[in-house]
Amino acid sequence: MSRPLKVGVQLPEVERVVRWPELRAMAQTAEEIGLDSIWVGDHLLYRYPERPPDGPWEAWGIGPLVACVAFHNPAVLAKQAATLDEISGGRLILGLGAGWNETEFGAFGIPFDHRVGRFEEAFTIIRELLRTGRTDFHGRFHEAPDCELLPPVSRPGGPPLMIGSLGARMLRVTLPHVDAWNAWYAWFGNSVDGYRLLRDQVDAACREVGRDPAEVERTVALLVSFPGAGGRLMGDAGQEQVEPIRSLPAELATALRAFAAEGIAQVQLVLDPITVESIAALAPALELLED
Repeated sequence: MSRPLKVGVQLPEVERVVRWPELRAMAQTAEEIGLDSIWVGDHLLYRYPERPPDGPWEAWGIGPLVACVAFHNPAVLAKQAATLDEISGGRLILGLGAGWNETEFGAFGIPFDHRVGRFEEAFTIIRELLRTGRTDFHGRFHEAPDCELLPPVSRPGGPPLMIGSLGARMLRVTLPHVDAWNAWYAWFGNSVDGYRLLRDQVDAACREVGRDPAEVERTVALLVSFPGAGGRLMGDAGQEQVEPIRSLPAELATALRAFAAEGIAQVQLVLDPITVESIAALAPALELLED
């Protein structure tokens, strides 16, 4: 029995304060029903004009979608990734990004200037350490002189690298090296038709850097609504609202098959509301996906 694509779920971010026992129950439920992955947004603090400030837990206790490289020394981030990959039995997918929320950068004293330039240097250090075990890097923003990653990574070449960006420069920097490219549902209207436009854009960017588009796995986050959904509160208050996919098992399975037919290898479901019960309710749709 197999599915046409892998299915994961994003855990809560700022919908409400969720303590560890509930997060653990969510992760255990995801494992019990056969989900392939769980993810957490990597953010520190949000401030809004019309509601109190909020922030999620630090993401590295579970696994980031995607990790903001600016929040950590890049060599230390590579060490964190290698450790989490070991703990999880080789299940980490290392999503990486440059960050966008200036509020949290300022509040935590993290430079917000030259974000892509800083990312490019950090990405080089992280990639070299995870794939070869060592680097000797001297850059404008980062240094990793004669650095080694010990113990060595569990998997040859380290965990797969995933980029979550549409920026032209970010794509030029990362597409020669990454294993996967991920899109957030708001970027493509949560629809297959919208995704096709982005896929063509990324295919073209792959060719521009000499990479076969077929070598870069495609993954997307999808918004799914359950009874009682009130619109999932996200950190980006300016995020465009899109039509969610309904959680009816047959409808959800059909939608996932449609994305798989367009070449999507993995999805991260963003559930509204995100509760243990919502995760458990995905089980019938997963059964329908089995061939």
